[in-house]
Amino acid sequence: MRFQISDFRFLIGVALVAAAVTLSTVSAQDNPARLLDETLDLYVRDGLVYYRALKSDRSRLDRYVTGIVSADVAGRPRDEQVAFWINAYNAIALKTVVDNYPIAVRSKEYPARSIRQVPGAFERNAHRVGGKSLTLDQIEQAILADFGDPRVFLALGRGAIGSGRLRSEAFSASALERQLTEVANECTTRSQCVDVNKQTNEVRVSSIFSWRQKEFSAVYADKADKLFASRSPIERAVLALVSPRLLTTEREFLEPNQFKVVYIPFDWSLNDLTGRGGR
Repeated sequence: MRFQISDFRFLIGVALVAAAVTLSTVSAQDNPARLLDETLDLYVRDGLVYYRALKSDRSRLDRYVTGIVSADVAGRPRDEQVAFWINAYNAIALKTVVDNYPIAVRSKEYPARSIRQVPGAFERNAHRVGGKSLTLDQIEQAILADFGDPRVFLALGRGAIGSGRLRSEAFSASALERQLTEVANECTTRSQCVDVNKQTNEVRVSSIFSWRQKEFSAVYADKADKLFASRSPIERAVLALVSPRLLTTEREFLEPNQFKVVYIPFDWSLNDLTGRGGR
């Protein structure tokens, strides 16, 4: 049996594809977060998600979620653990939406297009992560809270407009401090997170600060300017976190200390880019 030149070309092509697949698999095994990183890079823009497109091309996301089921996390350095749990939370929130997309309306309590329309999405549905069975609320409250850095709560996508702005990249140990700094900086640029309203004499801030006031107060309350010493620990904490990142005119507005801190009702509308010029 004689081989034609075209046969050799075909075999070489098959070998190259197989090699590429092997290298991709090895790379994903060495760094599972790469699968999530690629998913976020492809389908997240300005904190919004192309859910419809992601639903049709979900293999990376599913492989990542499968890969973290039995991951050995406890013995890793702190920053690796923090990055792992933020990524795990965000990936599971994405999967929760994609599994139910388009989301059916079940409750009048939340917007029609909302992850909250998925029964038990946060408080009841358990997921296998790092060898444990955990809900999204347990990852946030029992694991991430223990790391002593409340900026992580602003890094959680939660599948909602009112949440932290979902990044187009996965978190990593080597870039964690930069990423969390950017998360905190970004908070002050979004009216859903911080809104200095001179007309109403209010500083309106995300409900996330009230949900996690124990953690924010523990880290930031004592860092607030002495001007705000009479305020509650959580108000001092919020001001300590956001004040250095405000515009000069906004900081000048704060100096008389006559404003009221108001929590913004959390917007549970789905952070969906589909239909907004997305795919």
